[in-house]
Amino acid sequence: MAEPTATGRIEIGASPDRVYDLVSDPGKLAGLAEEYSGHSWLGGASSAAVGARFRGSNRRGPRRWSTIATITDADPGKRFAFDVTFLGLPISRWQYDIEQESADRCVVTESTWERRPGWLKLPTSTATGVWRRAEANRANIAATLARLKTAAELV
Repeated sequence: MAEPTATGRIEIGASPDRVYDLVSDPGKLAGLAEEYSGHSWLGGASSAAVGARFRGSNRRGPRRWSTIATITDADPGKRFAFDVTFLGLPISRWQYDIEQESADRCVVTESTWERRPGWLKLPTSTATGVWRRAEANRANIAATLARLKTAAELV
């Protein structure tokens, strides 16, 4: 897979399982993320598993949009990832890699890969209000990881 278009890392004073519990639950993740704001499971899914799908609600200021996410990786304590589409078209991939440093400490890397076809960038940028998606995602990742650290370390 090519290099991600945006990525960030943070050290967290919590177990990999605790962190995985937060990032692999779309409801909990919505409380930590910058643009992603909620979800509803699709096709009878009710928890994170490879192949499970959910509709993601997103917001940026007054702008609102939704996408479909399909979970591609669900390895407890290690990796959670999903591919995002809109009207069946590829948008992005989001991935959380968790590296254990000790029983109660880990490093989390959040990454995203831009997958929009070139012709789709103008309409989706207009809809979301984001013209420099990689730059916006780097800032979003930094904010999400900071919130993740705070939430994971509260025990």
